[in-house]
Amino acid sequence: MRKTVLTALFGVAIFLSKGFLPTPIDKMLIAVQALFLALGALMANPLGAAKVSVIGAILTAILRPALAPLTIIFALVYGILTDLFVHVLRVKHSEKVVRTGRLVAATTISTAITGLLSYYFSAYVLRVMPLNPLLDTVILAGGILSGLIGGYLAAITWRKVVKNLVS
Repeated sequence: MRKTVLTALFGVAIFLSKGFLPTPIDKMLIAVQALFLALGALMANPLGAAKVSVIGAILTAILRPALAPLTIIFALVYGILTDLFVHVLRVKHSEKVVRTGRLVAATTISTAITGLLSYYFSAYVLRVMPLNPLLDTVILAGGILSGLIGGYLAAITWRKVVKNLVS
């Protein structure tokens, strides 16, 4: 029951942190989303990050109905990638111990891949964003930095708070 409640709360936190930001800022400043997806992946195996991301995406889609299918698809991709890299990089050493460097790497990789896919689709396929190499670079750098920050904050939050809430 606690895991379900935390999963829902993490999804709502993602919605609140990005649901009201305009594009492309919502694609640059996703450290909060990275943080909660990483915590979801650690807390609720399997597919904890995917569950968290879908909750956030459905709430965001209510605000942006025109882009609802894309919002949900890219959120699901982001959640699945986060779950995948947390598993592949063996971030959890034990039920309560996580490897910070591996969690940061998993979060950064999944954030960078999702950010690039989302931005490419928005700018080059749908053409809803202007084509601008400087903007491309800023979004990529912001996404990578957000993944690093989100992964590091997730490790700290896990160690100090969350591991005790889910056990």
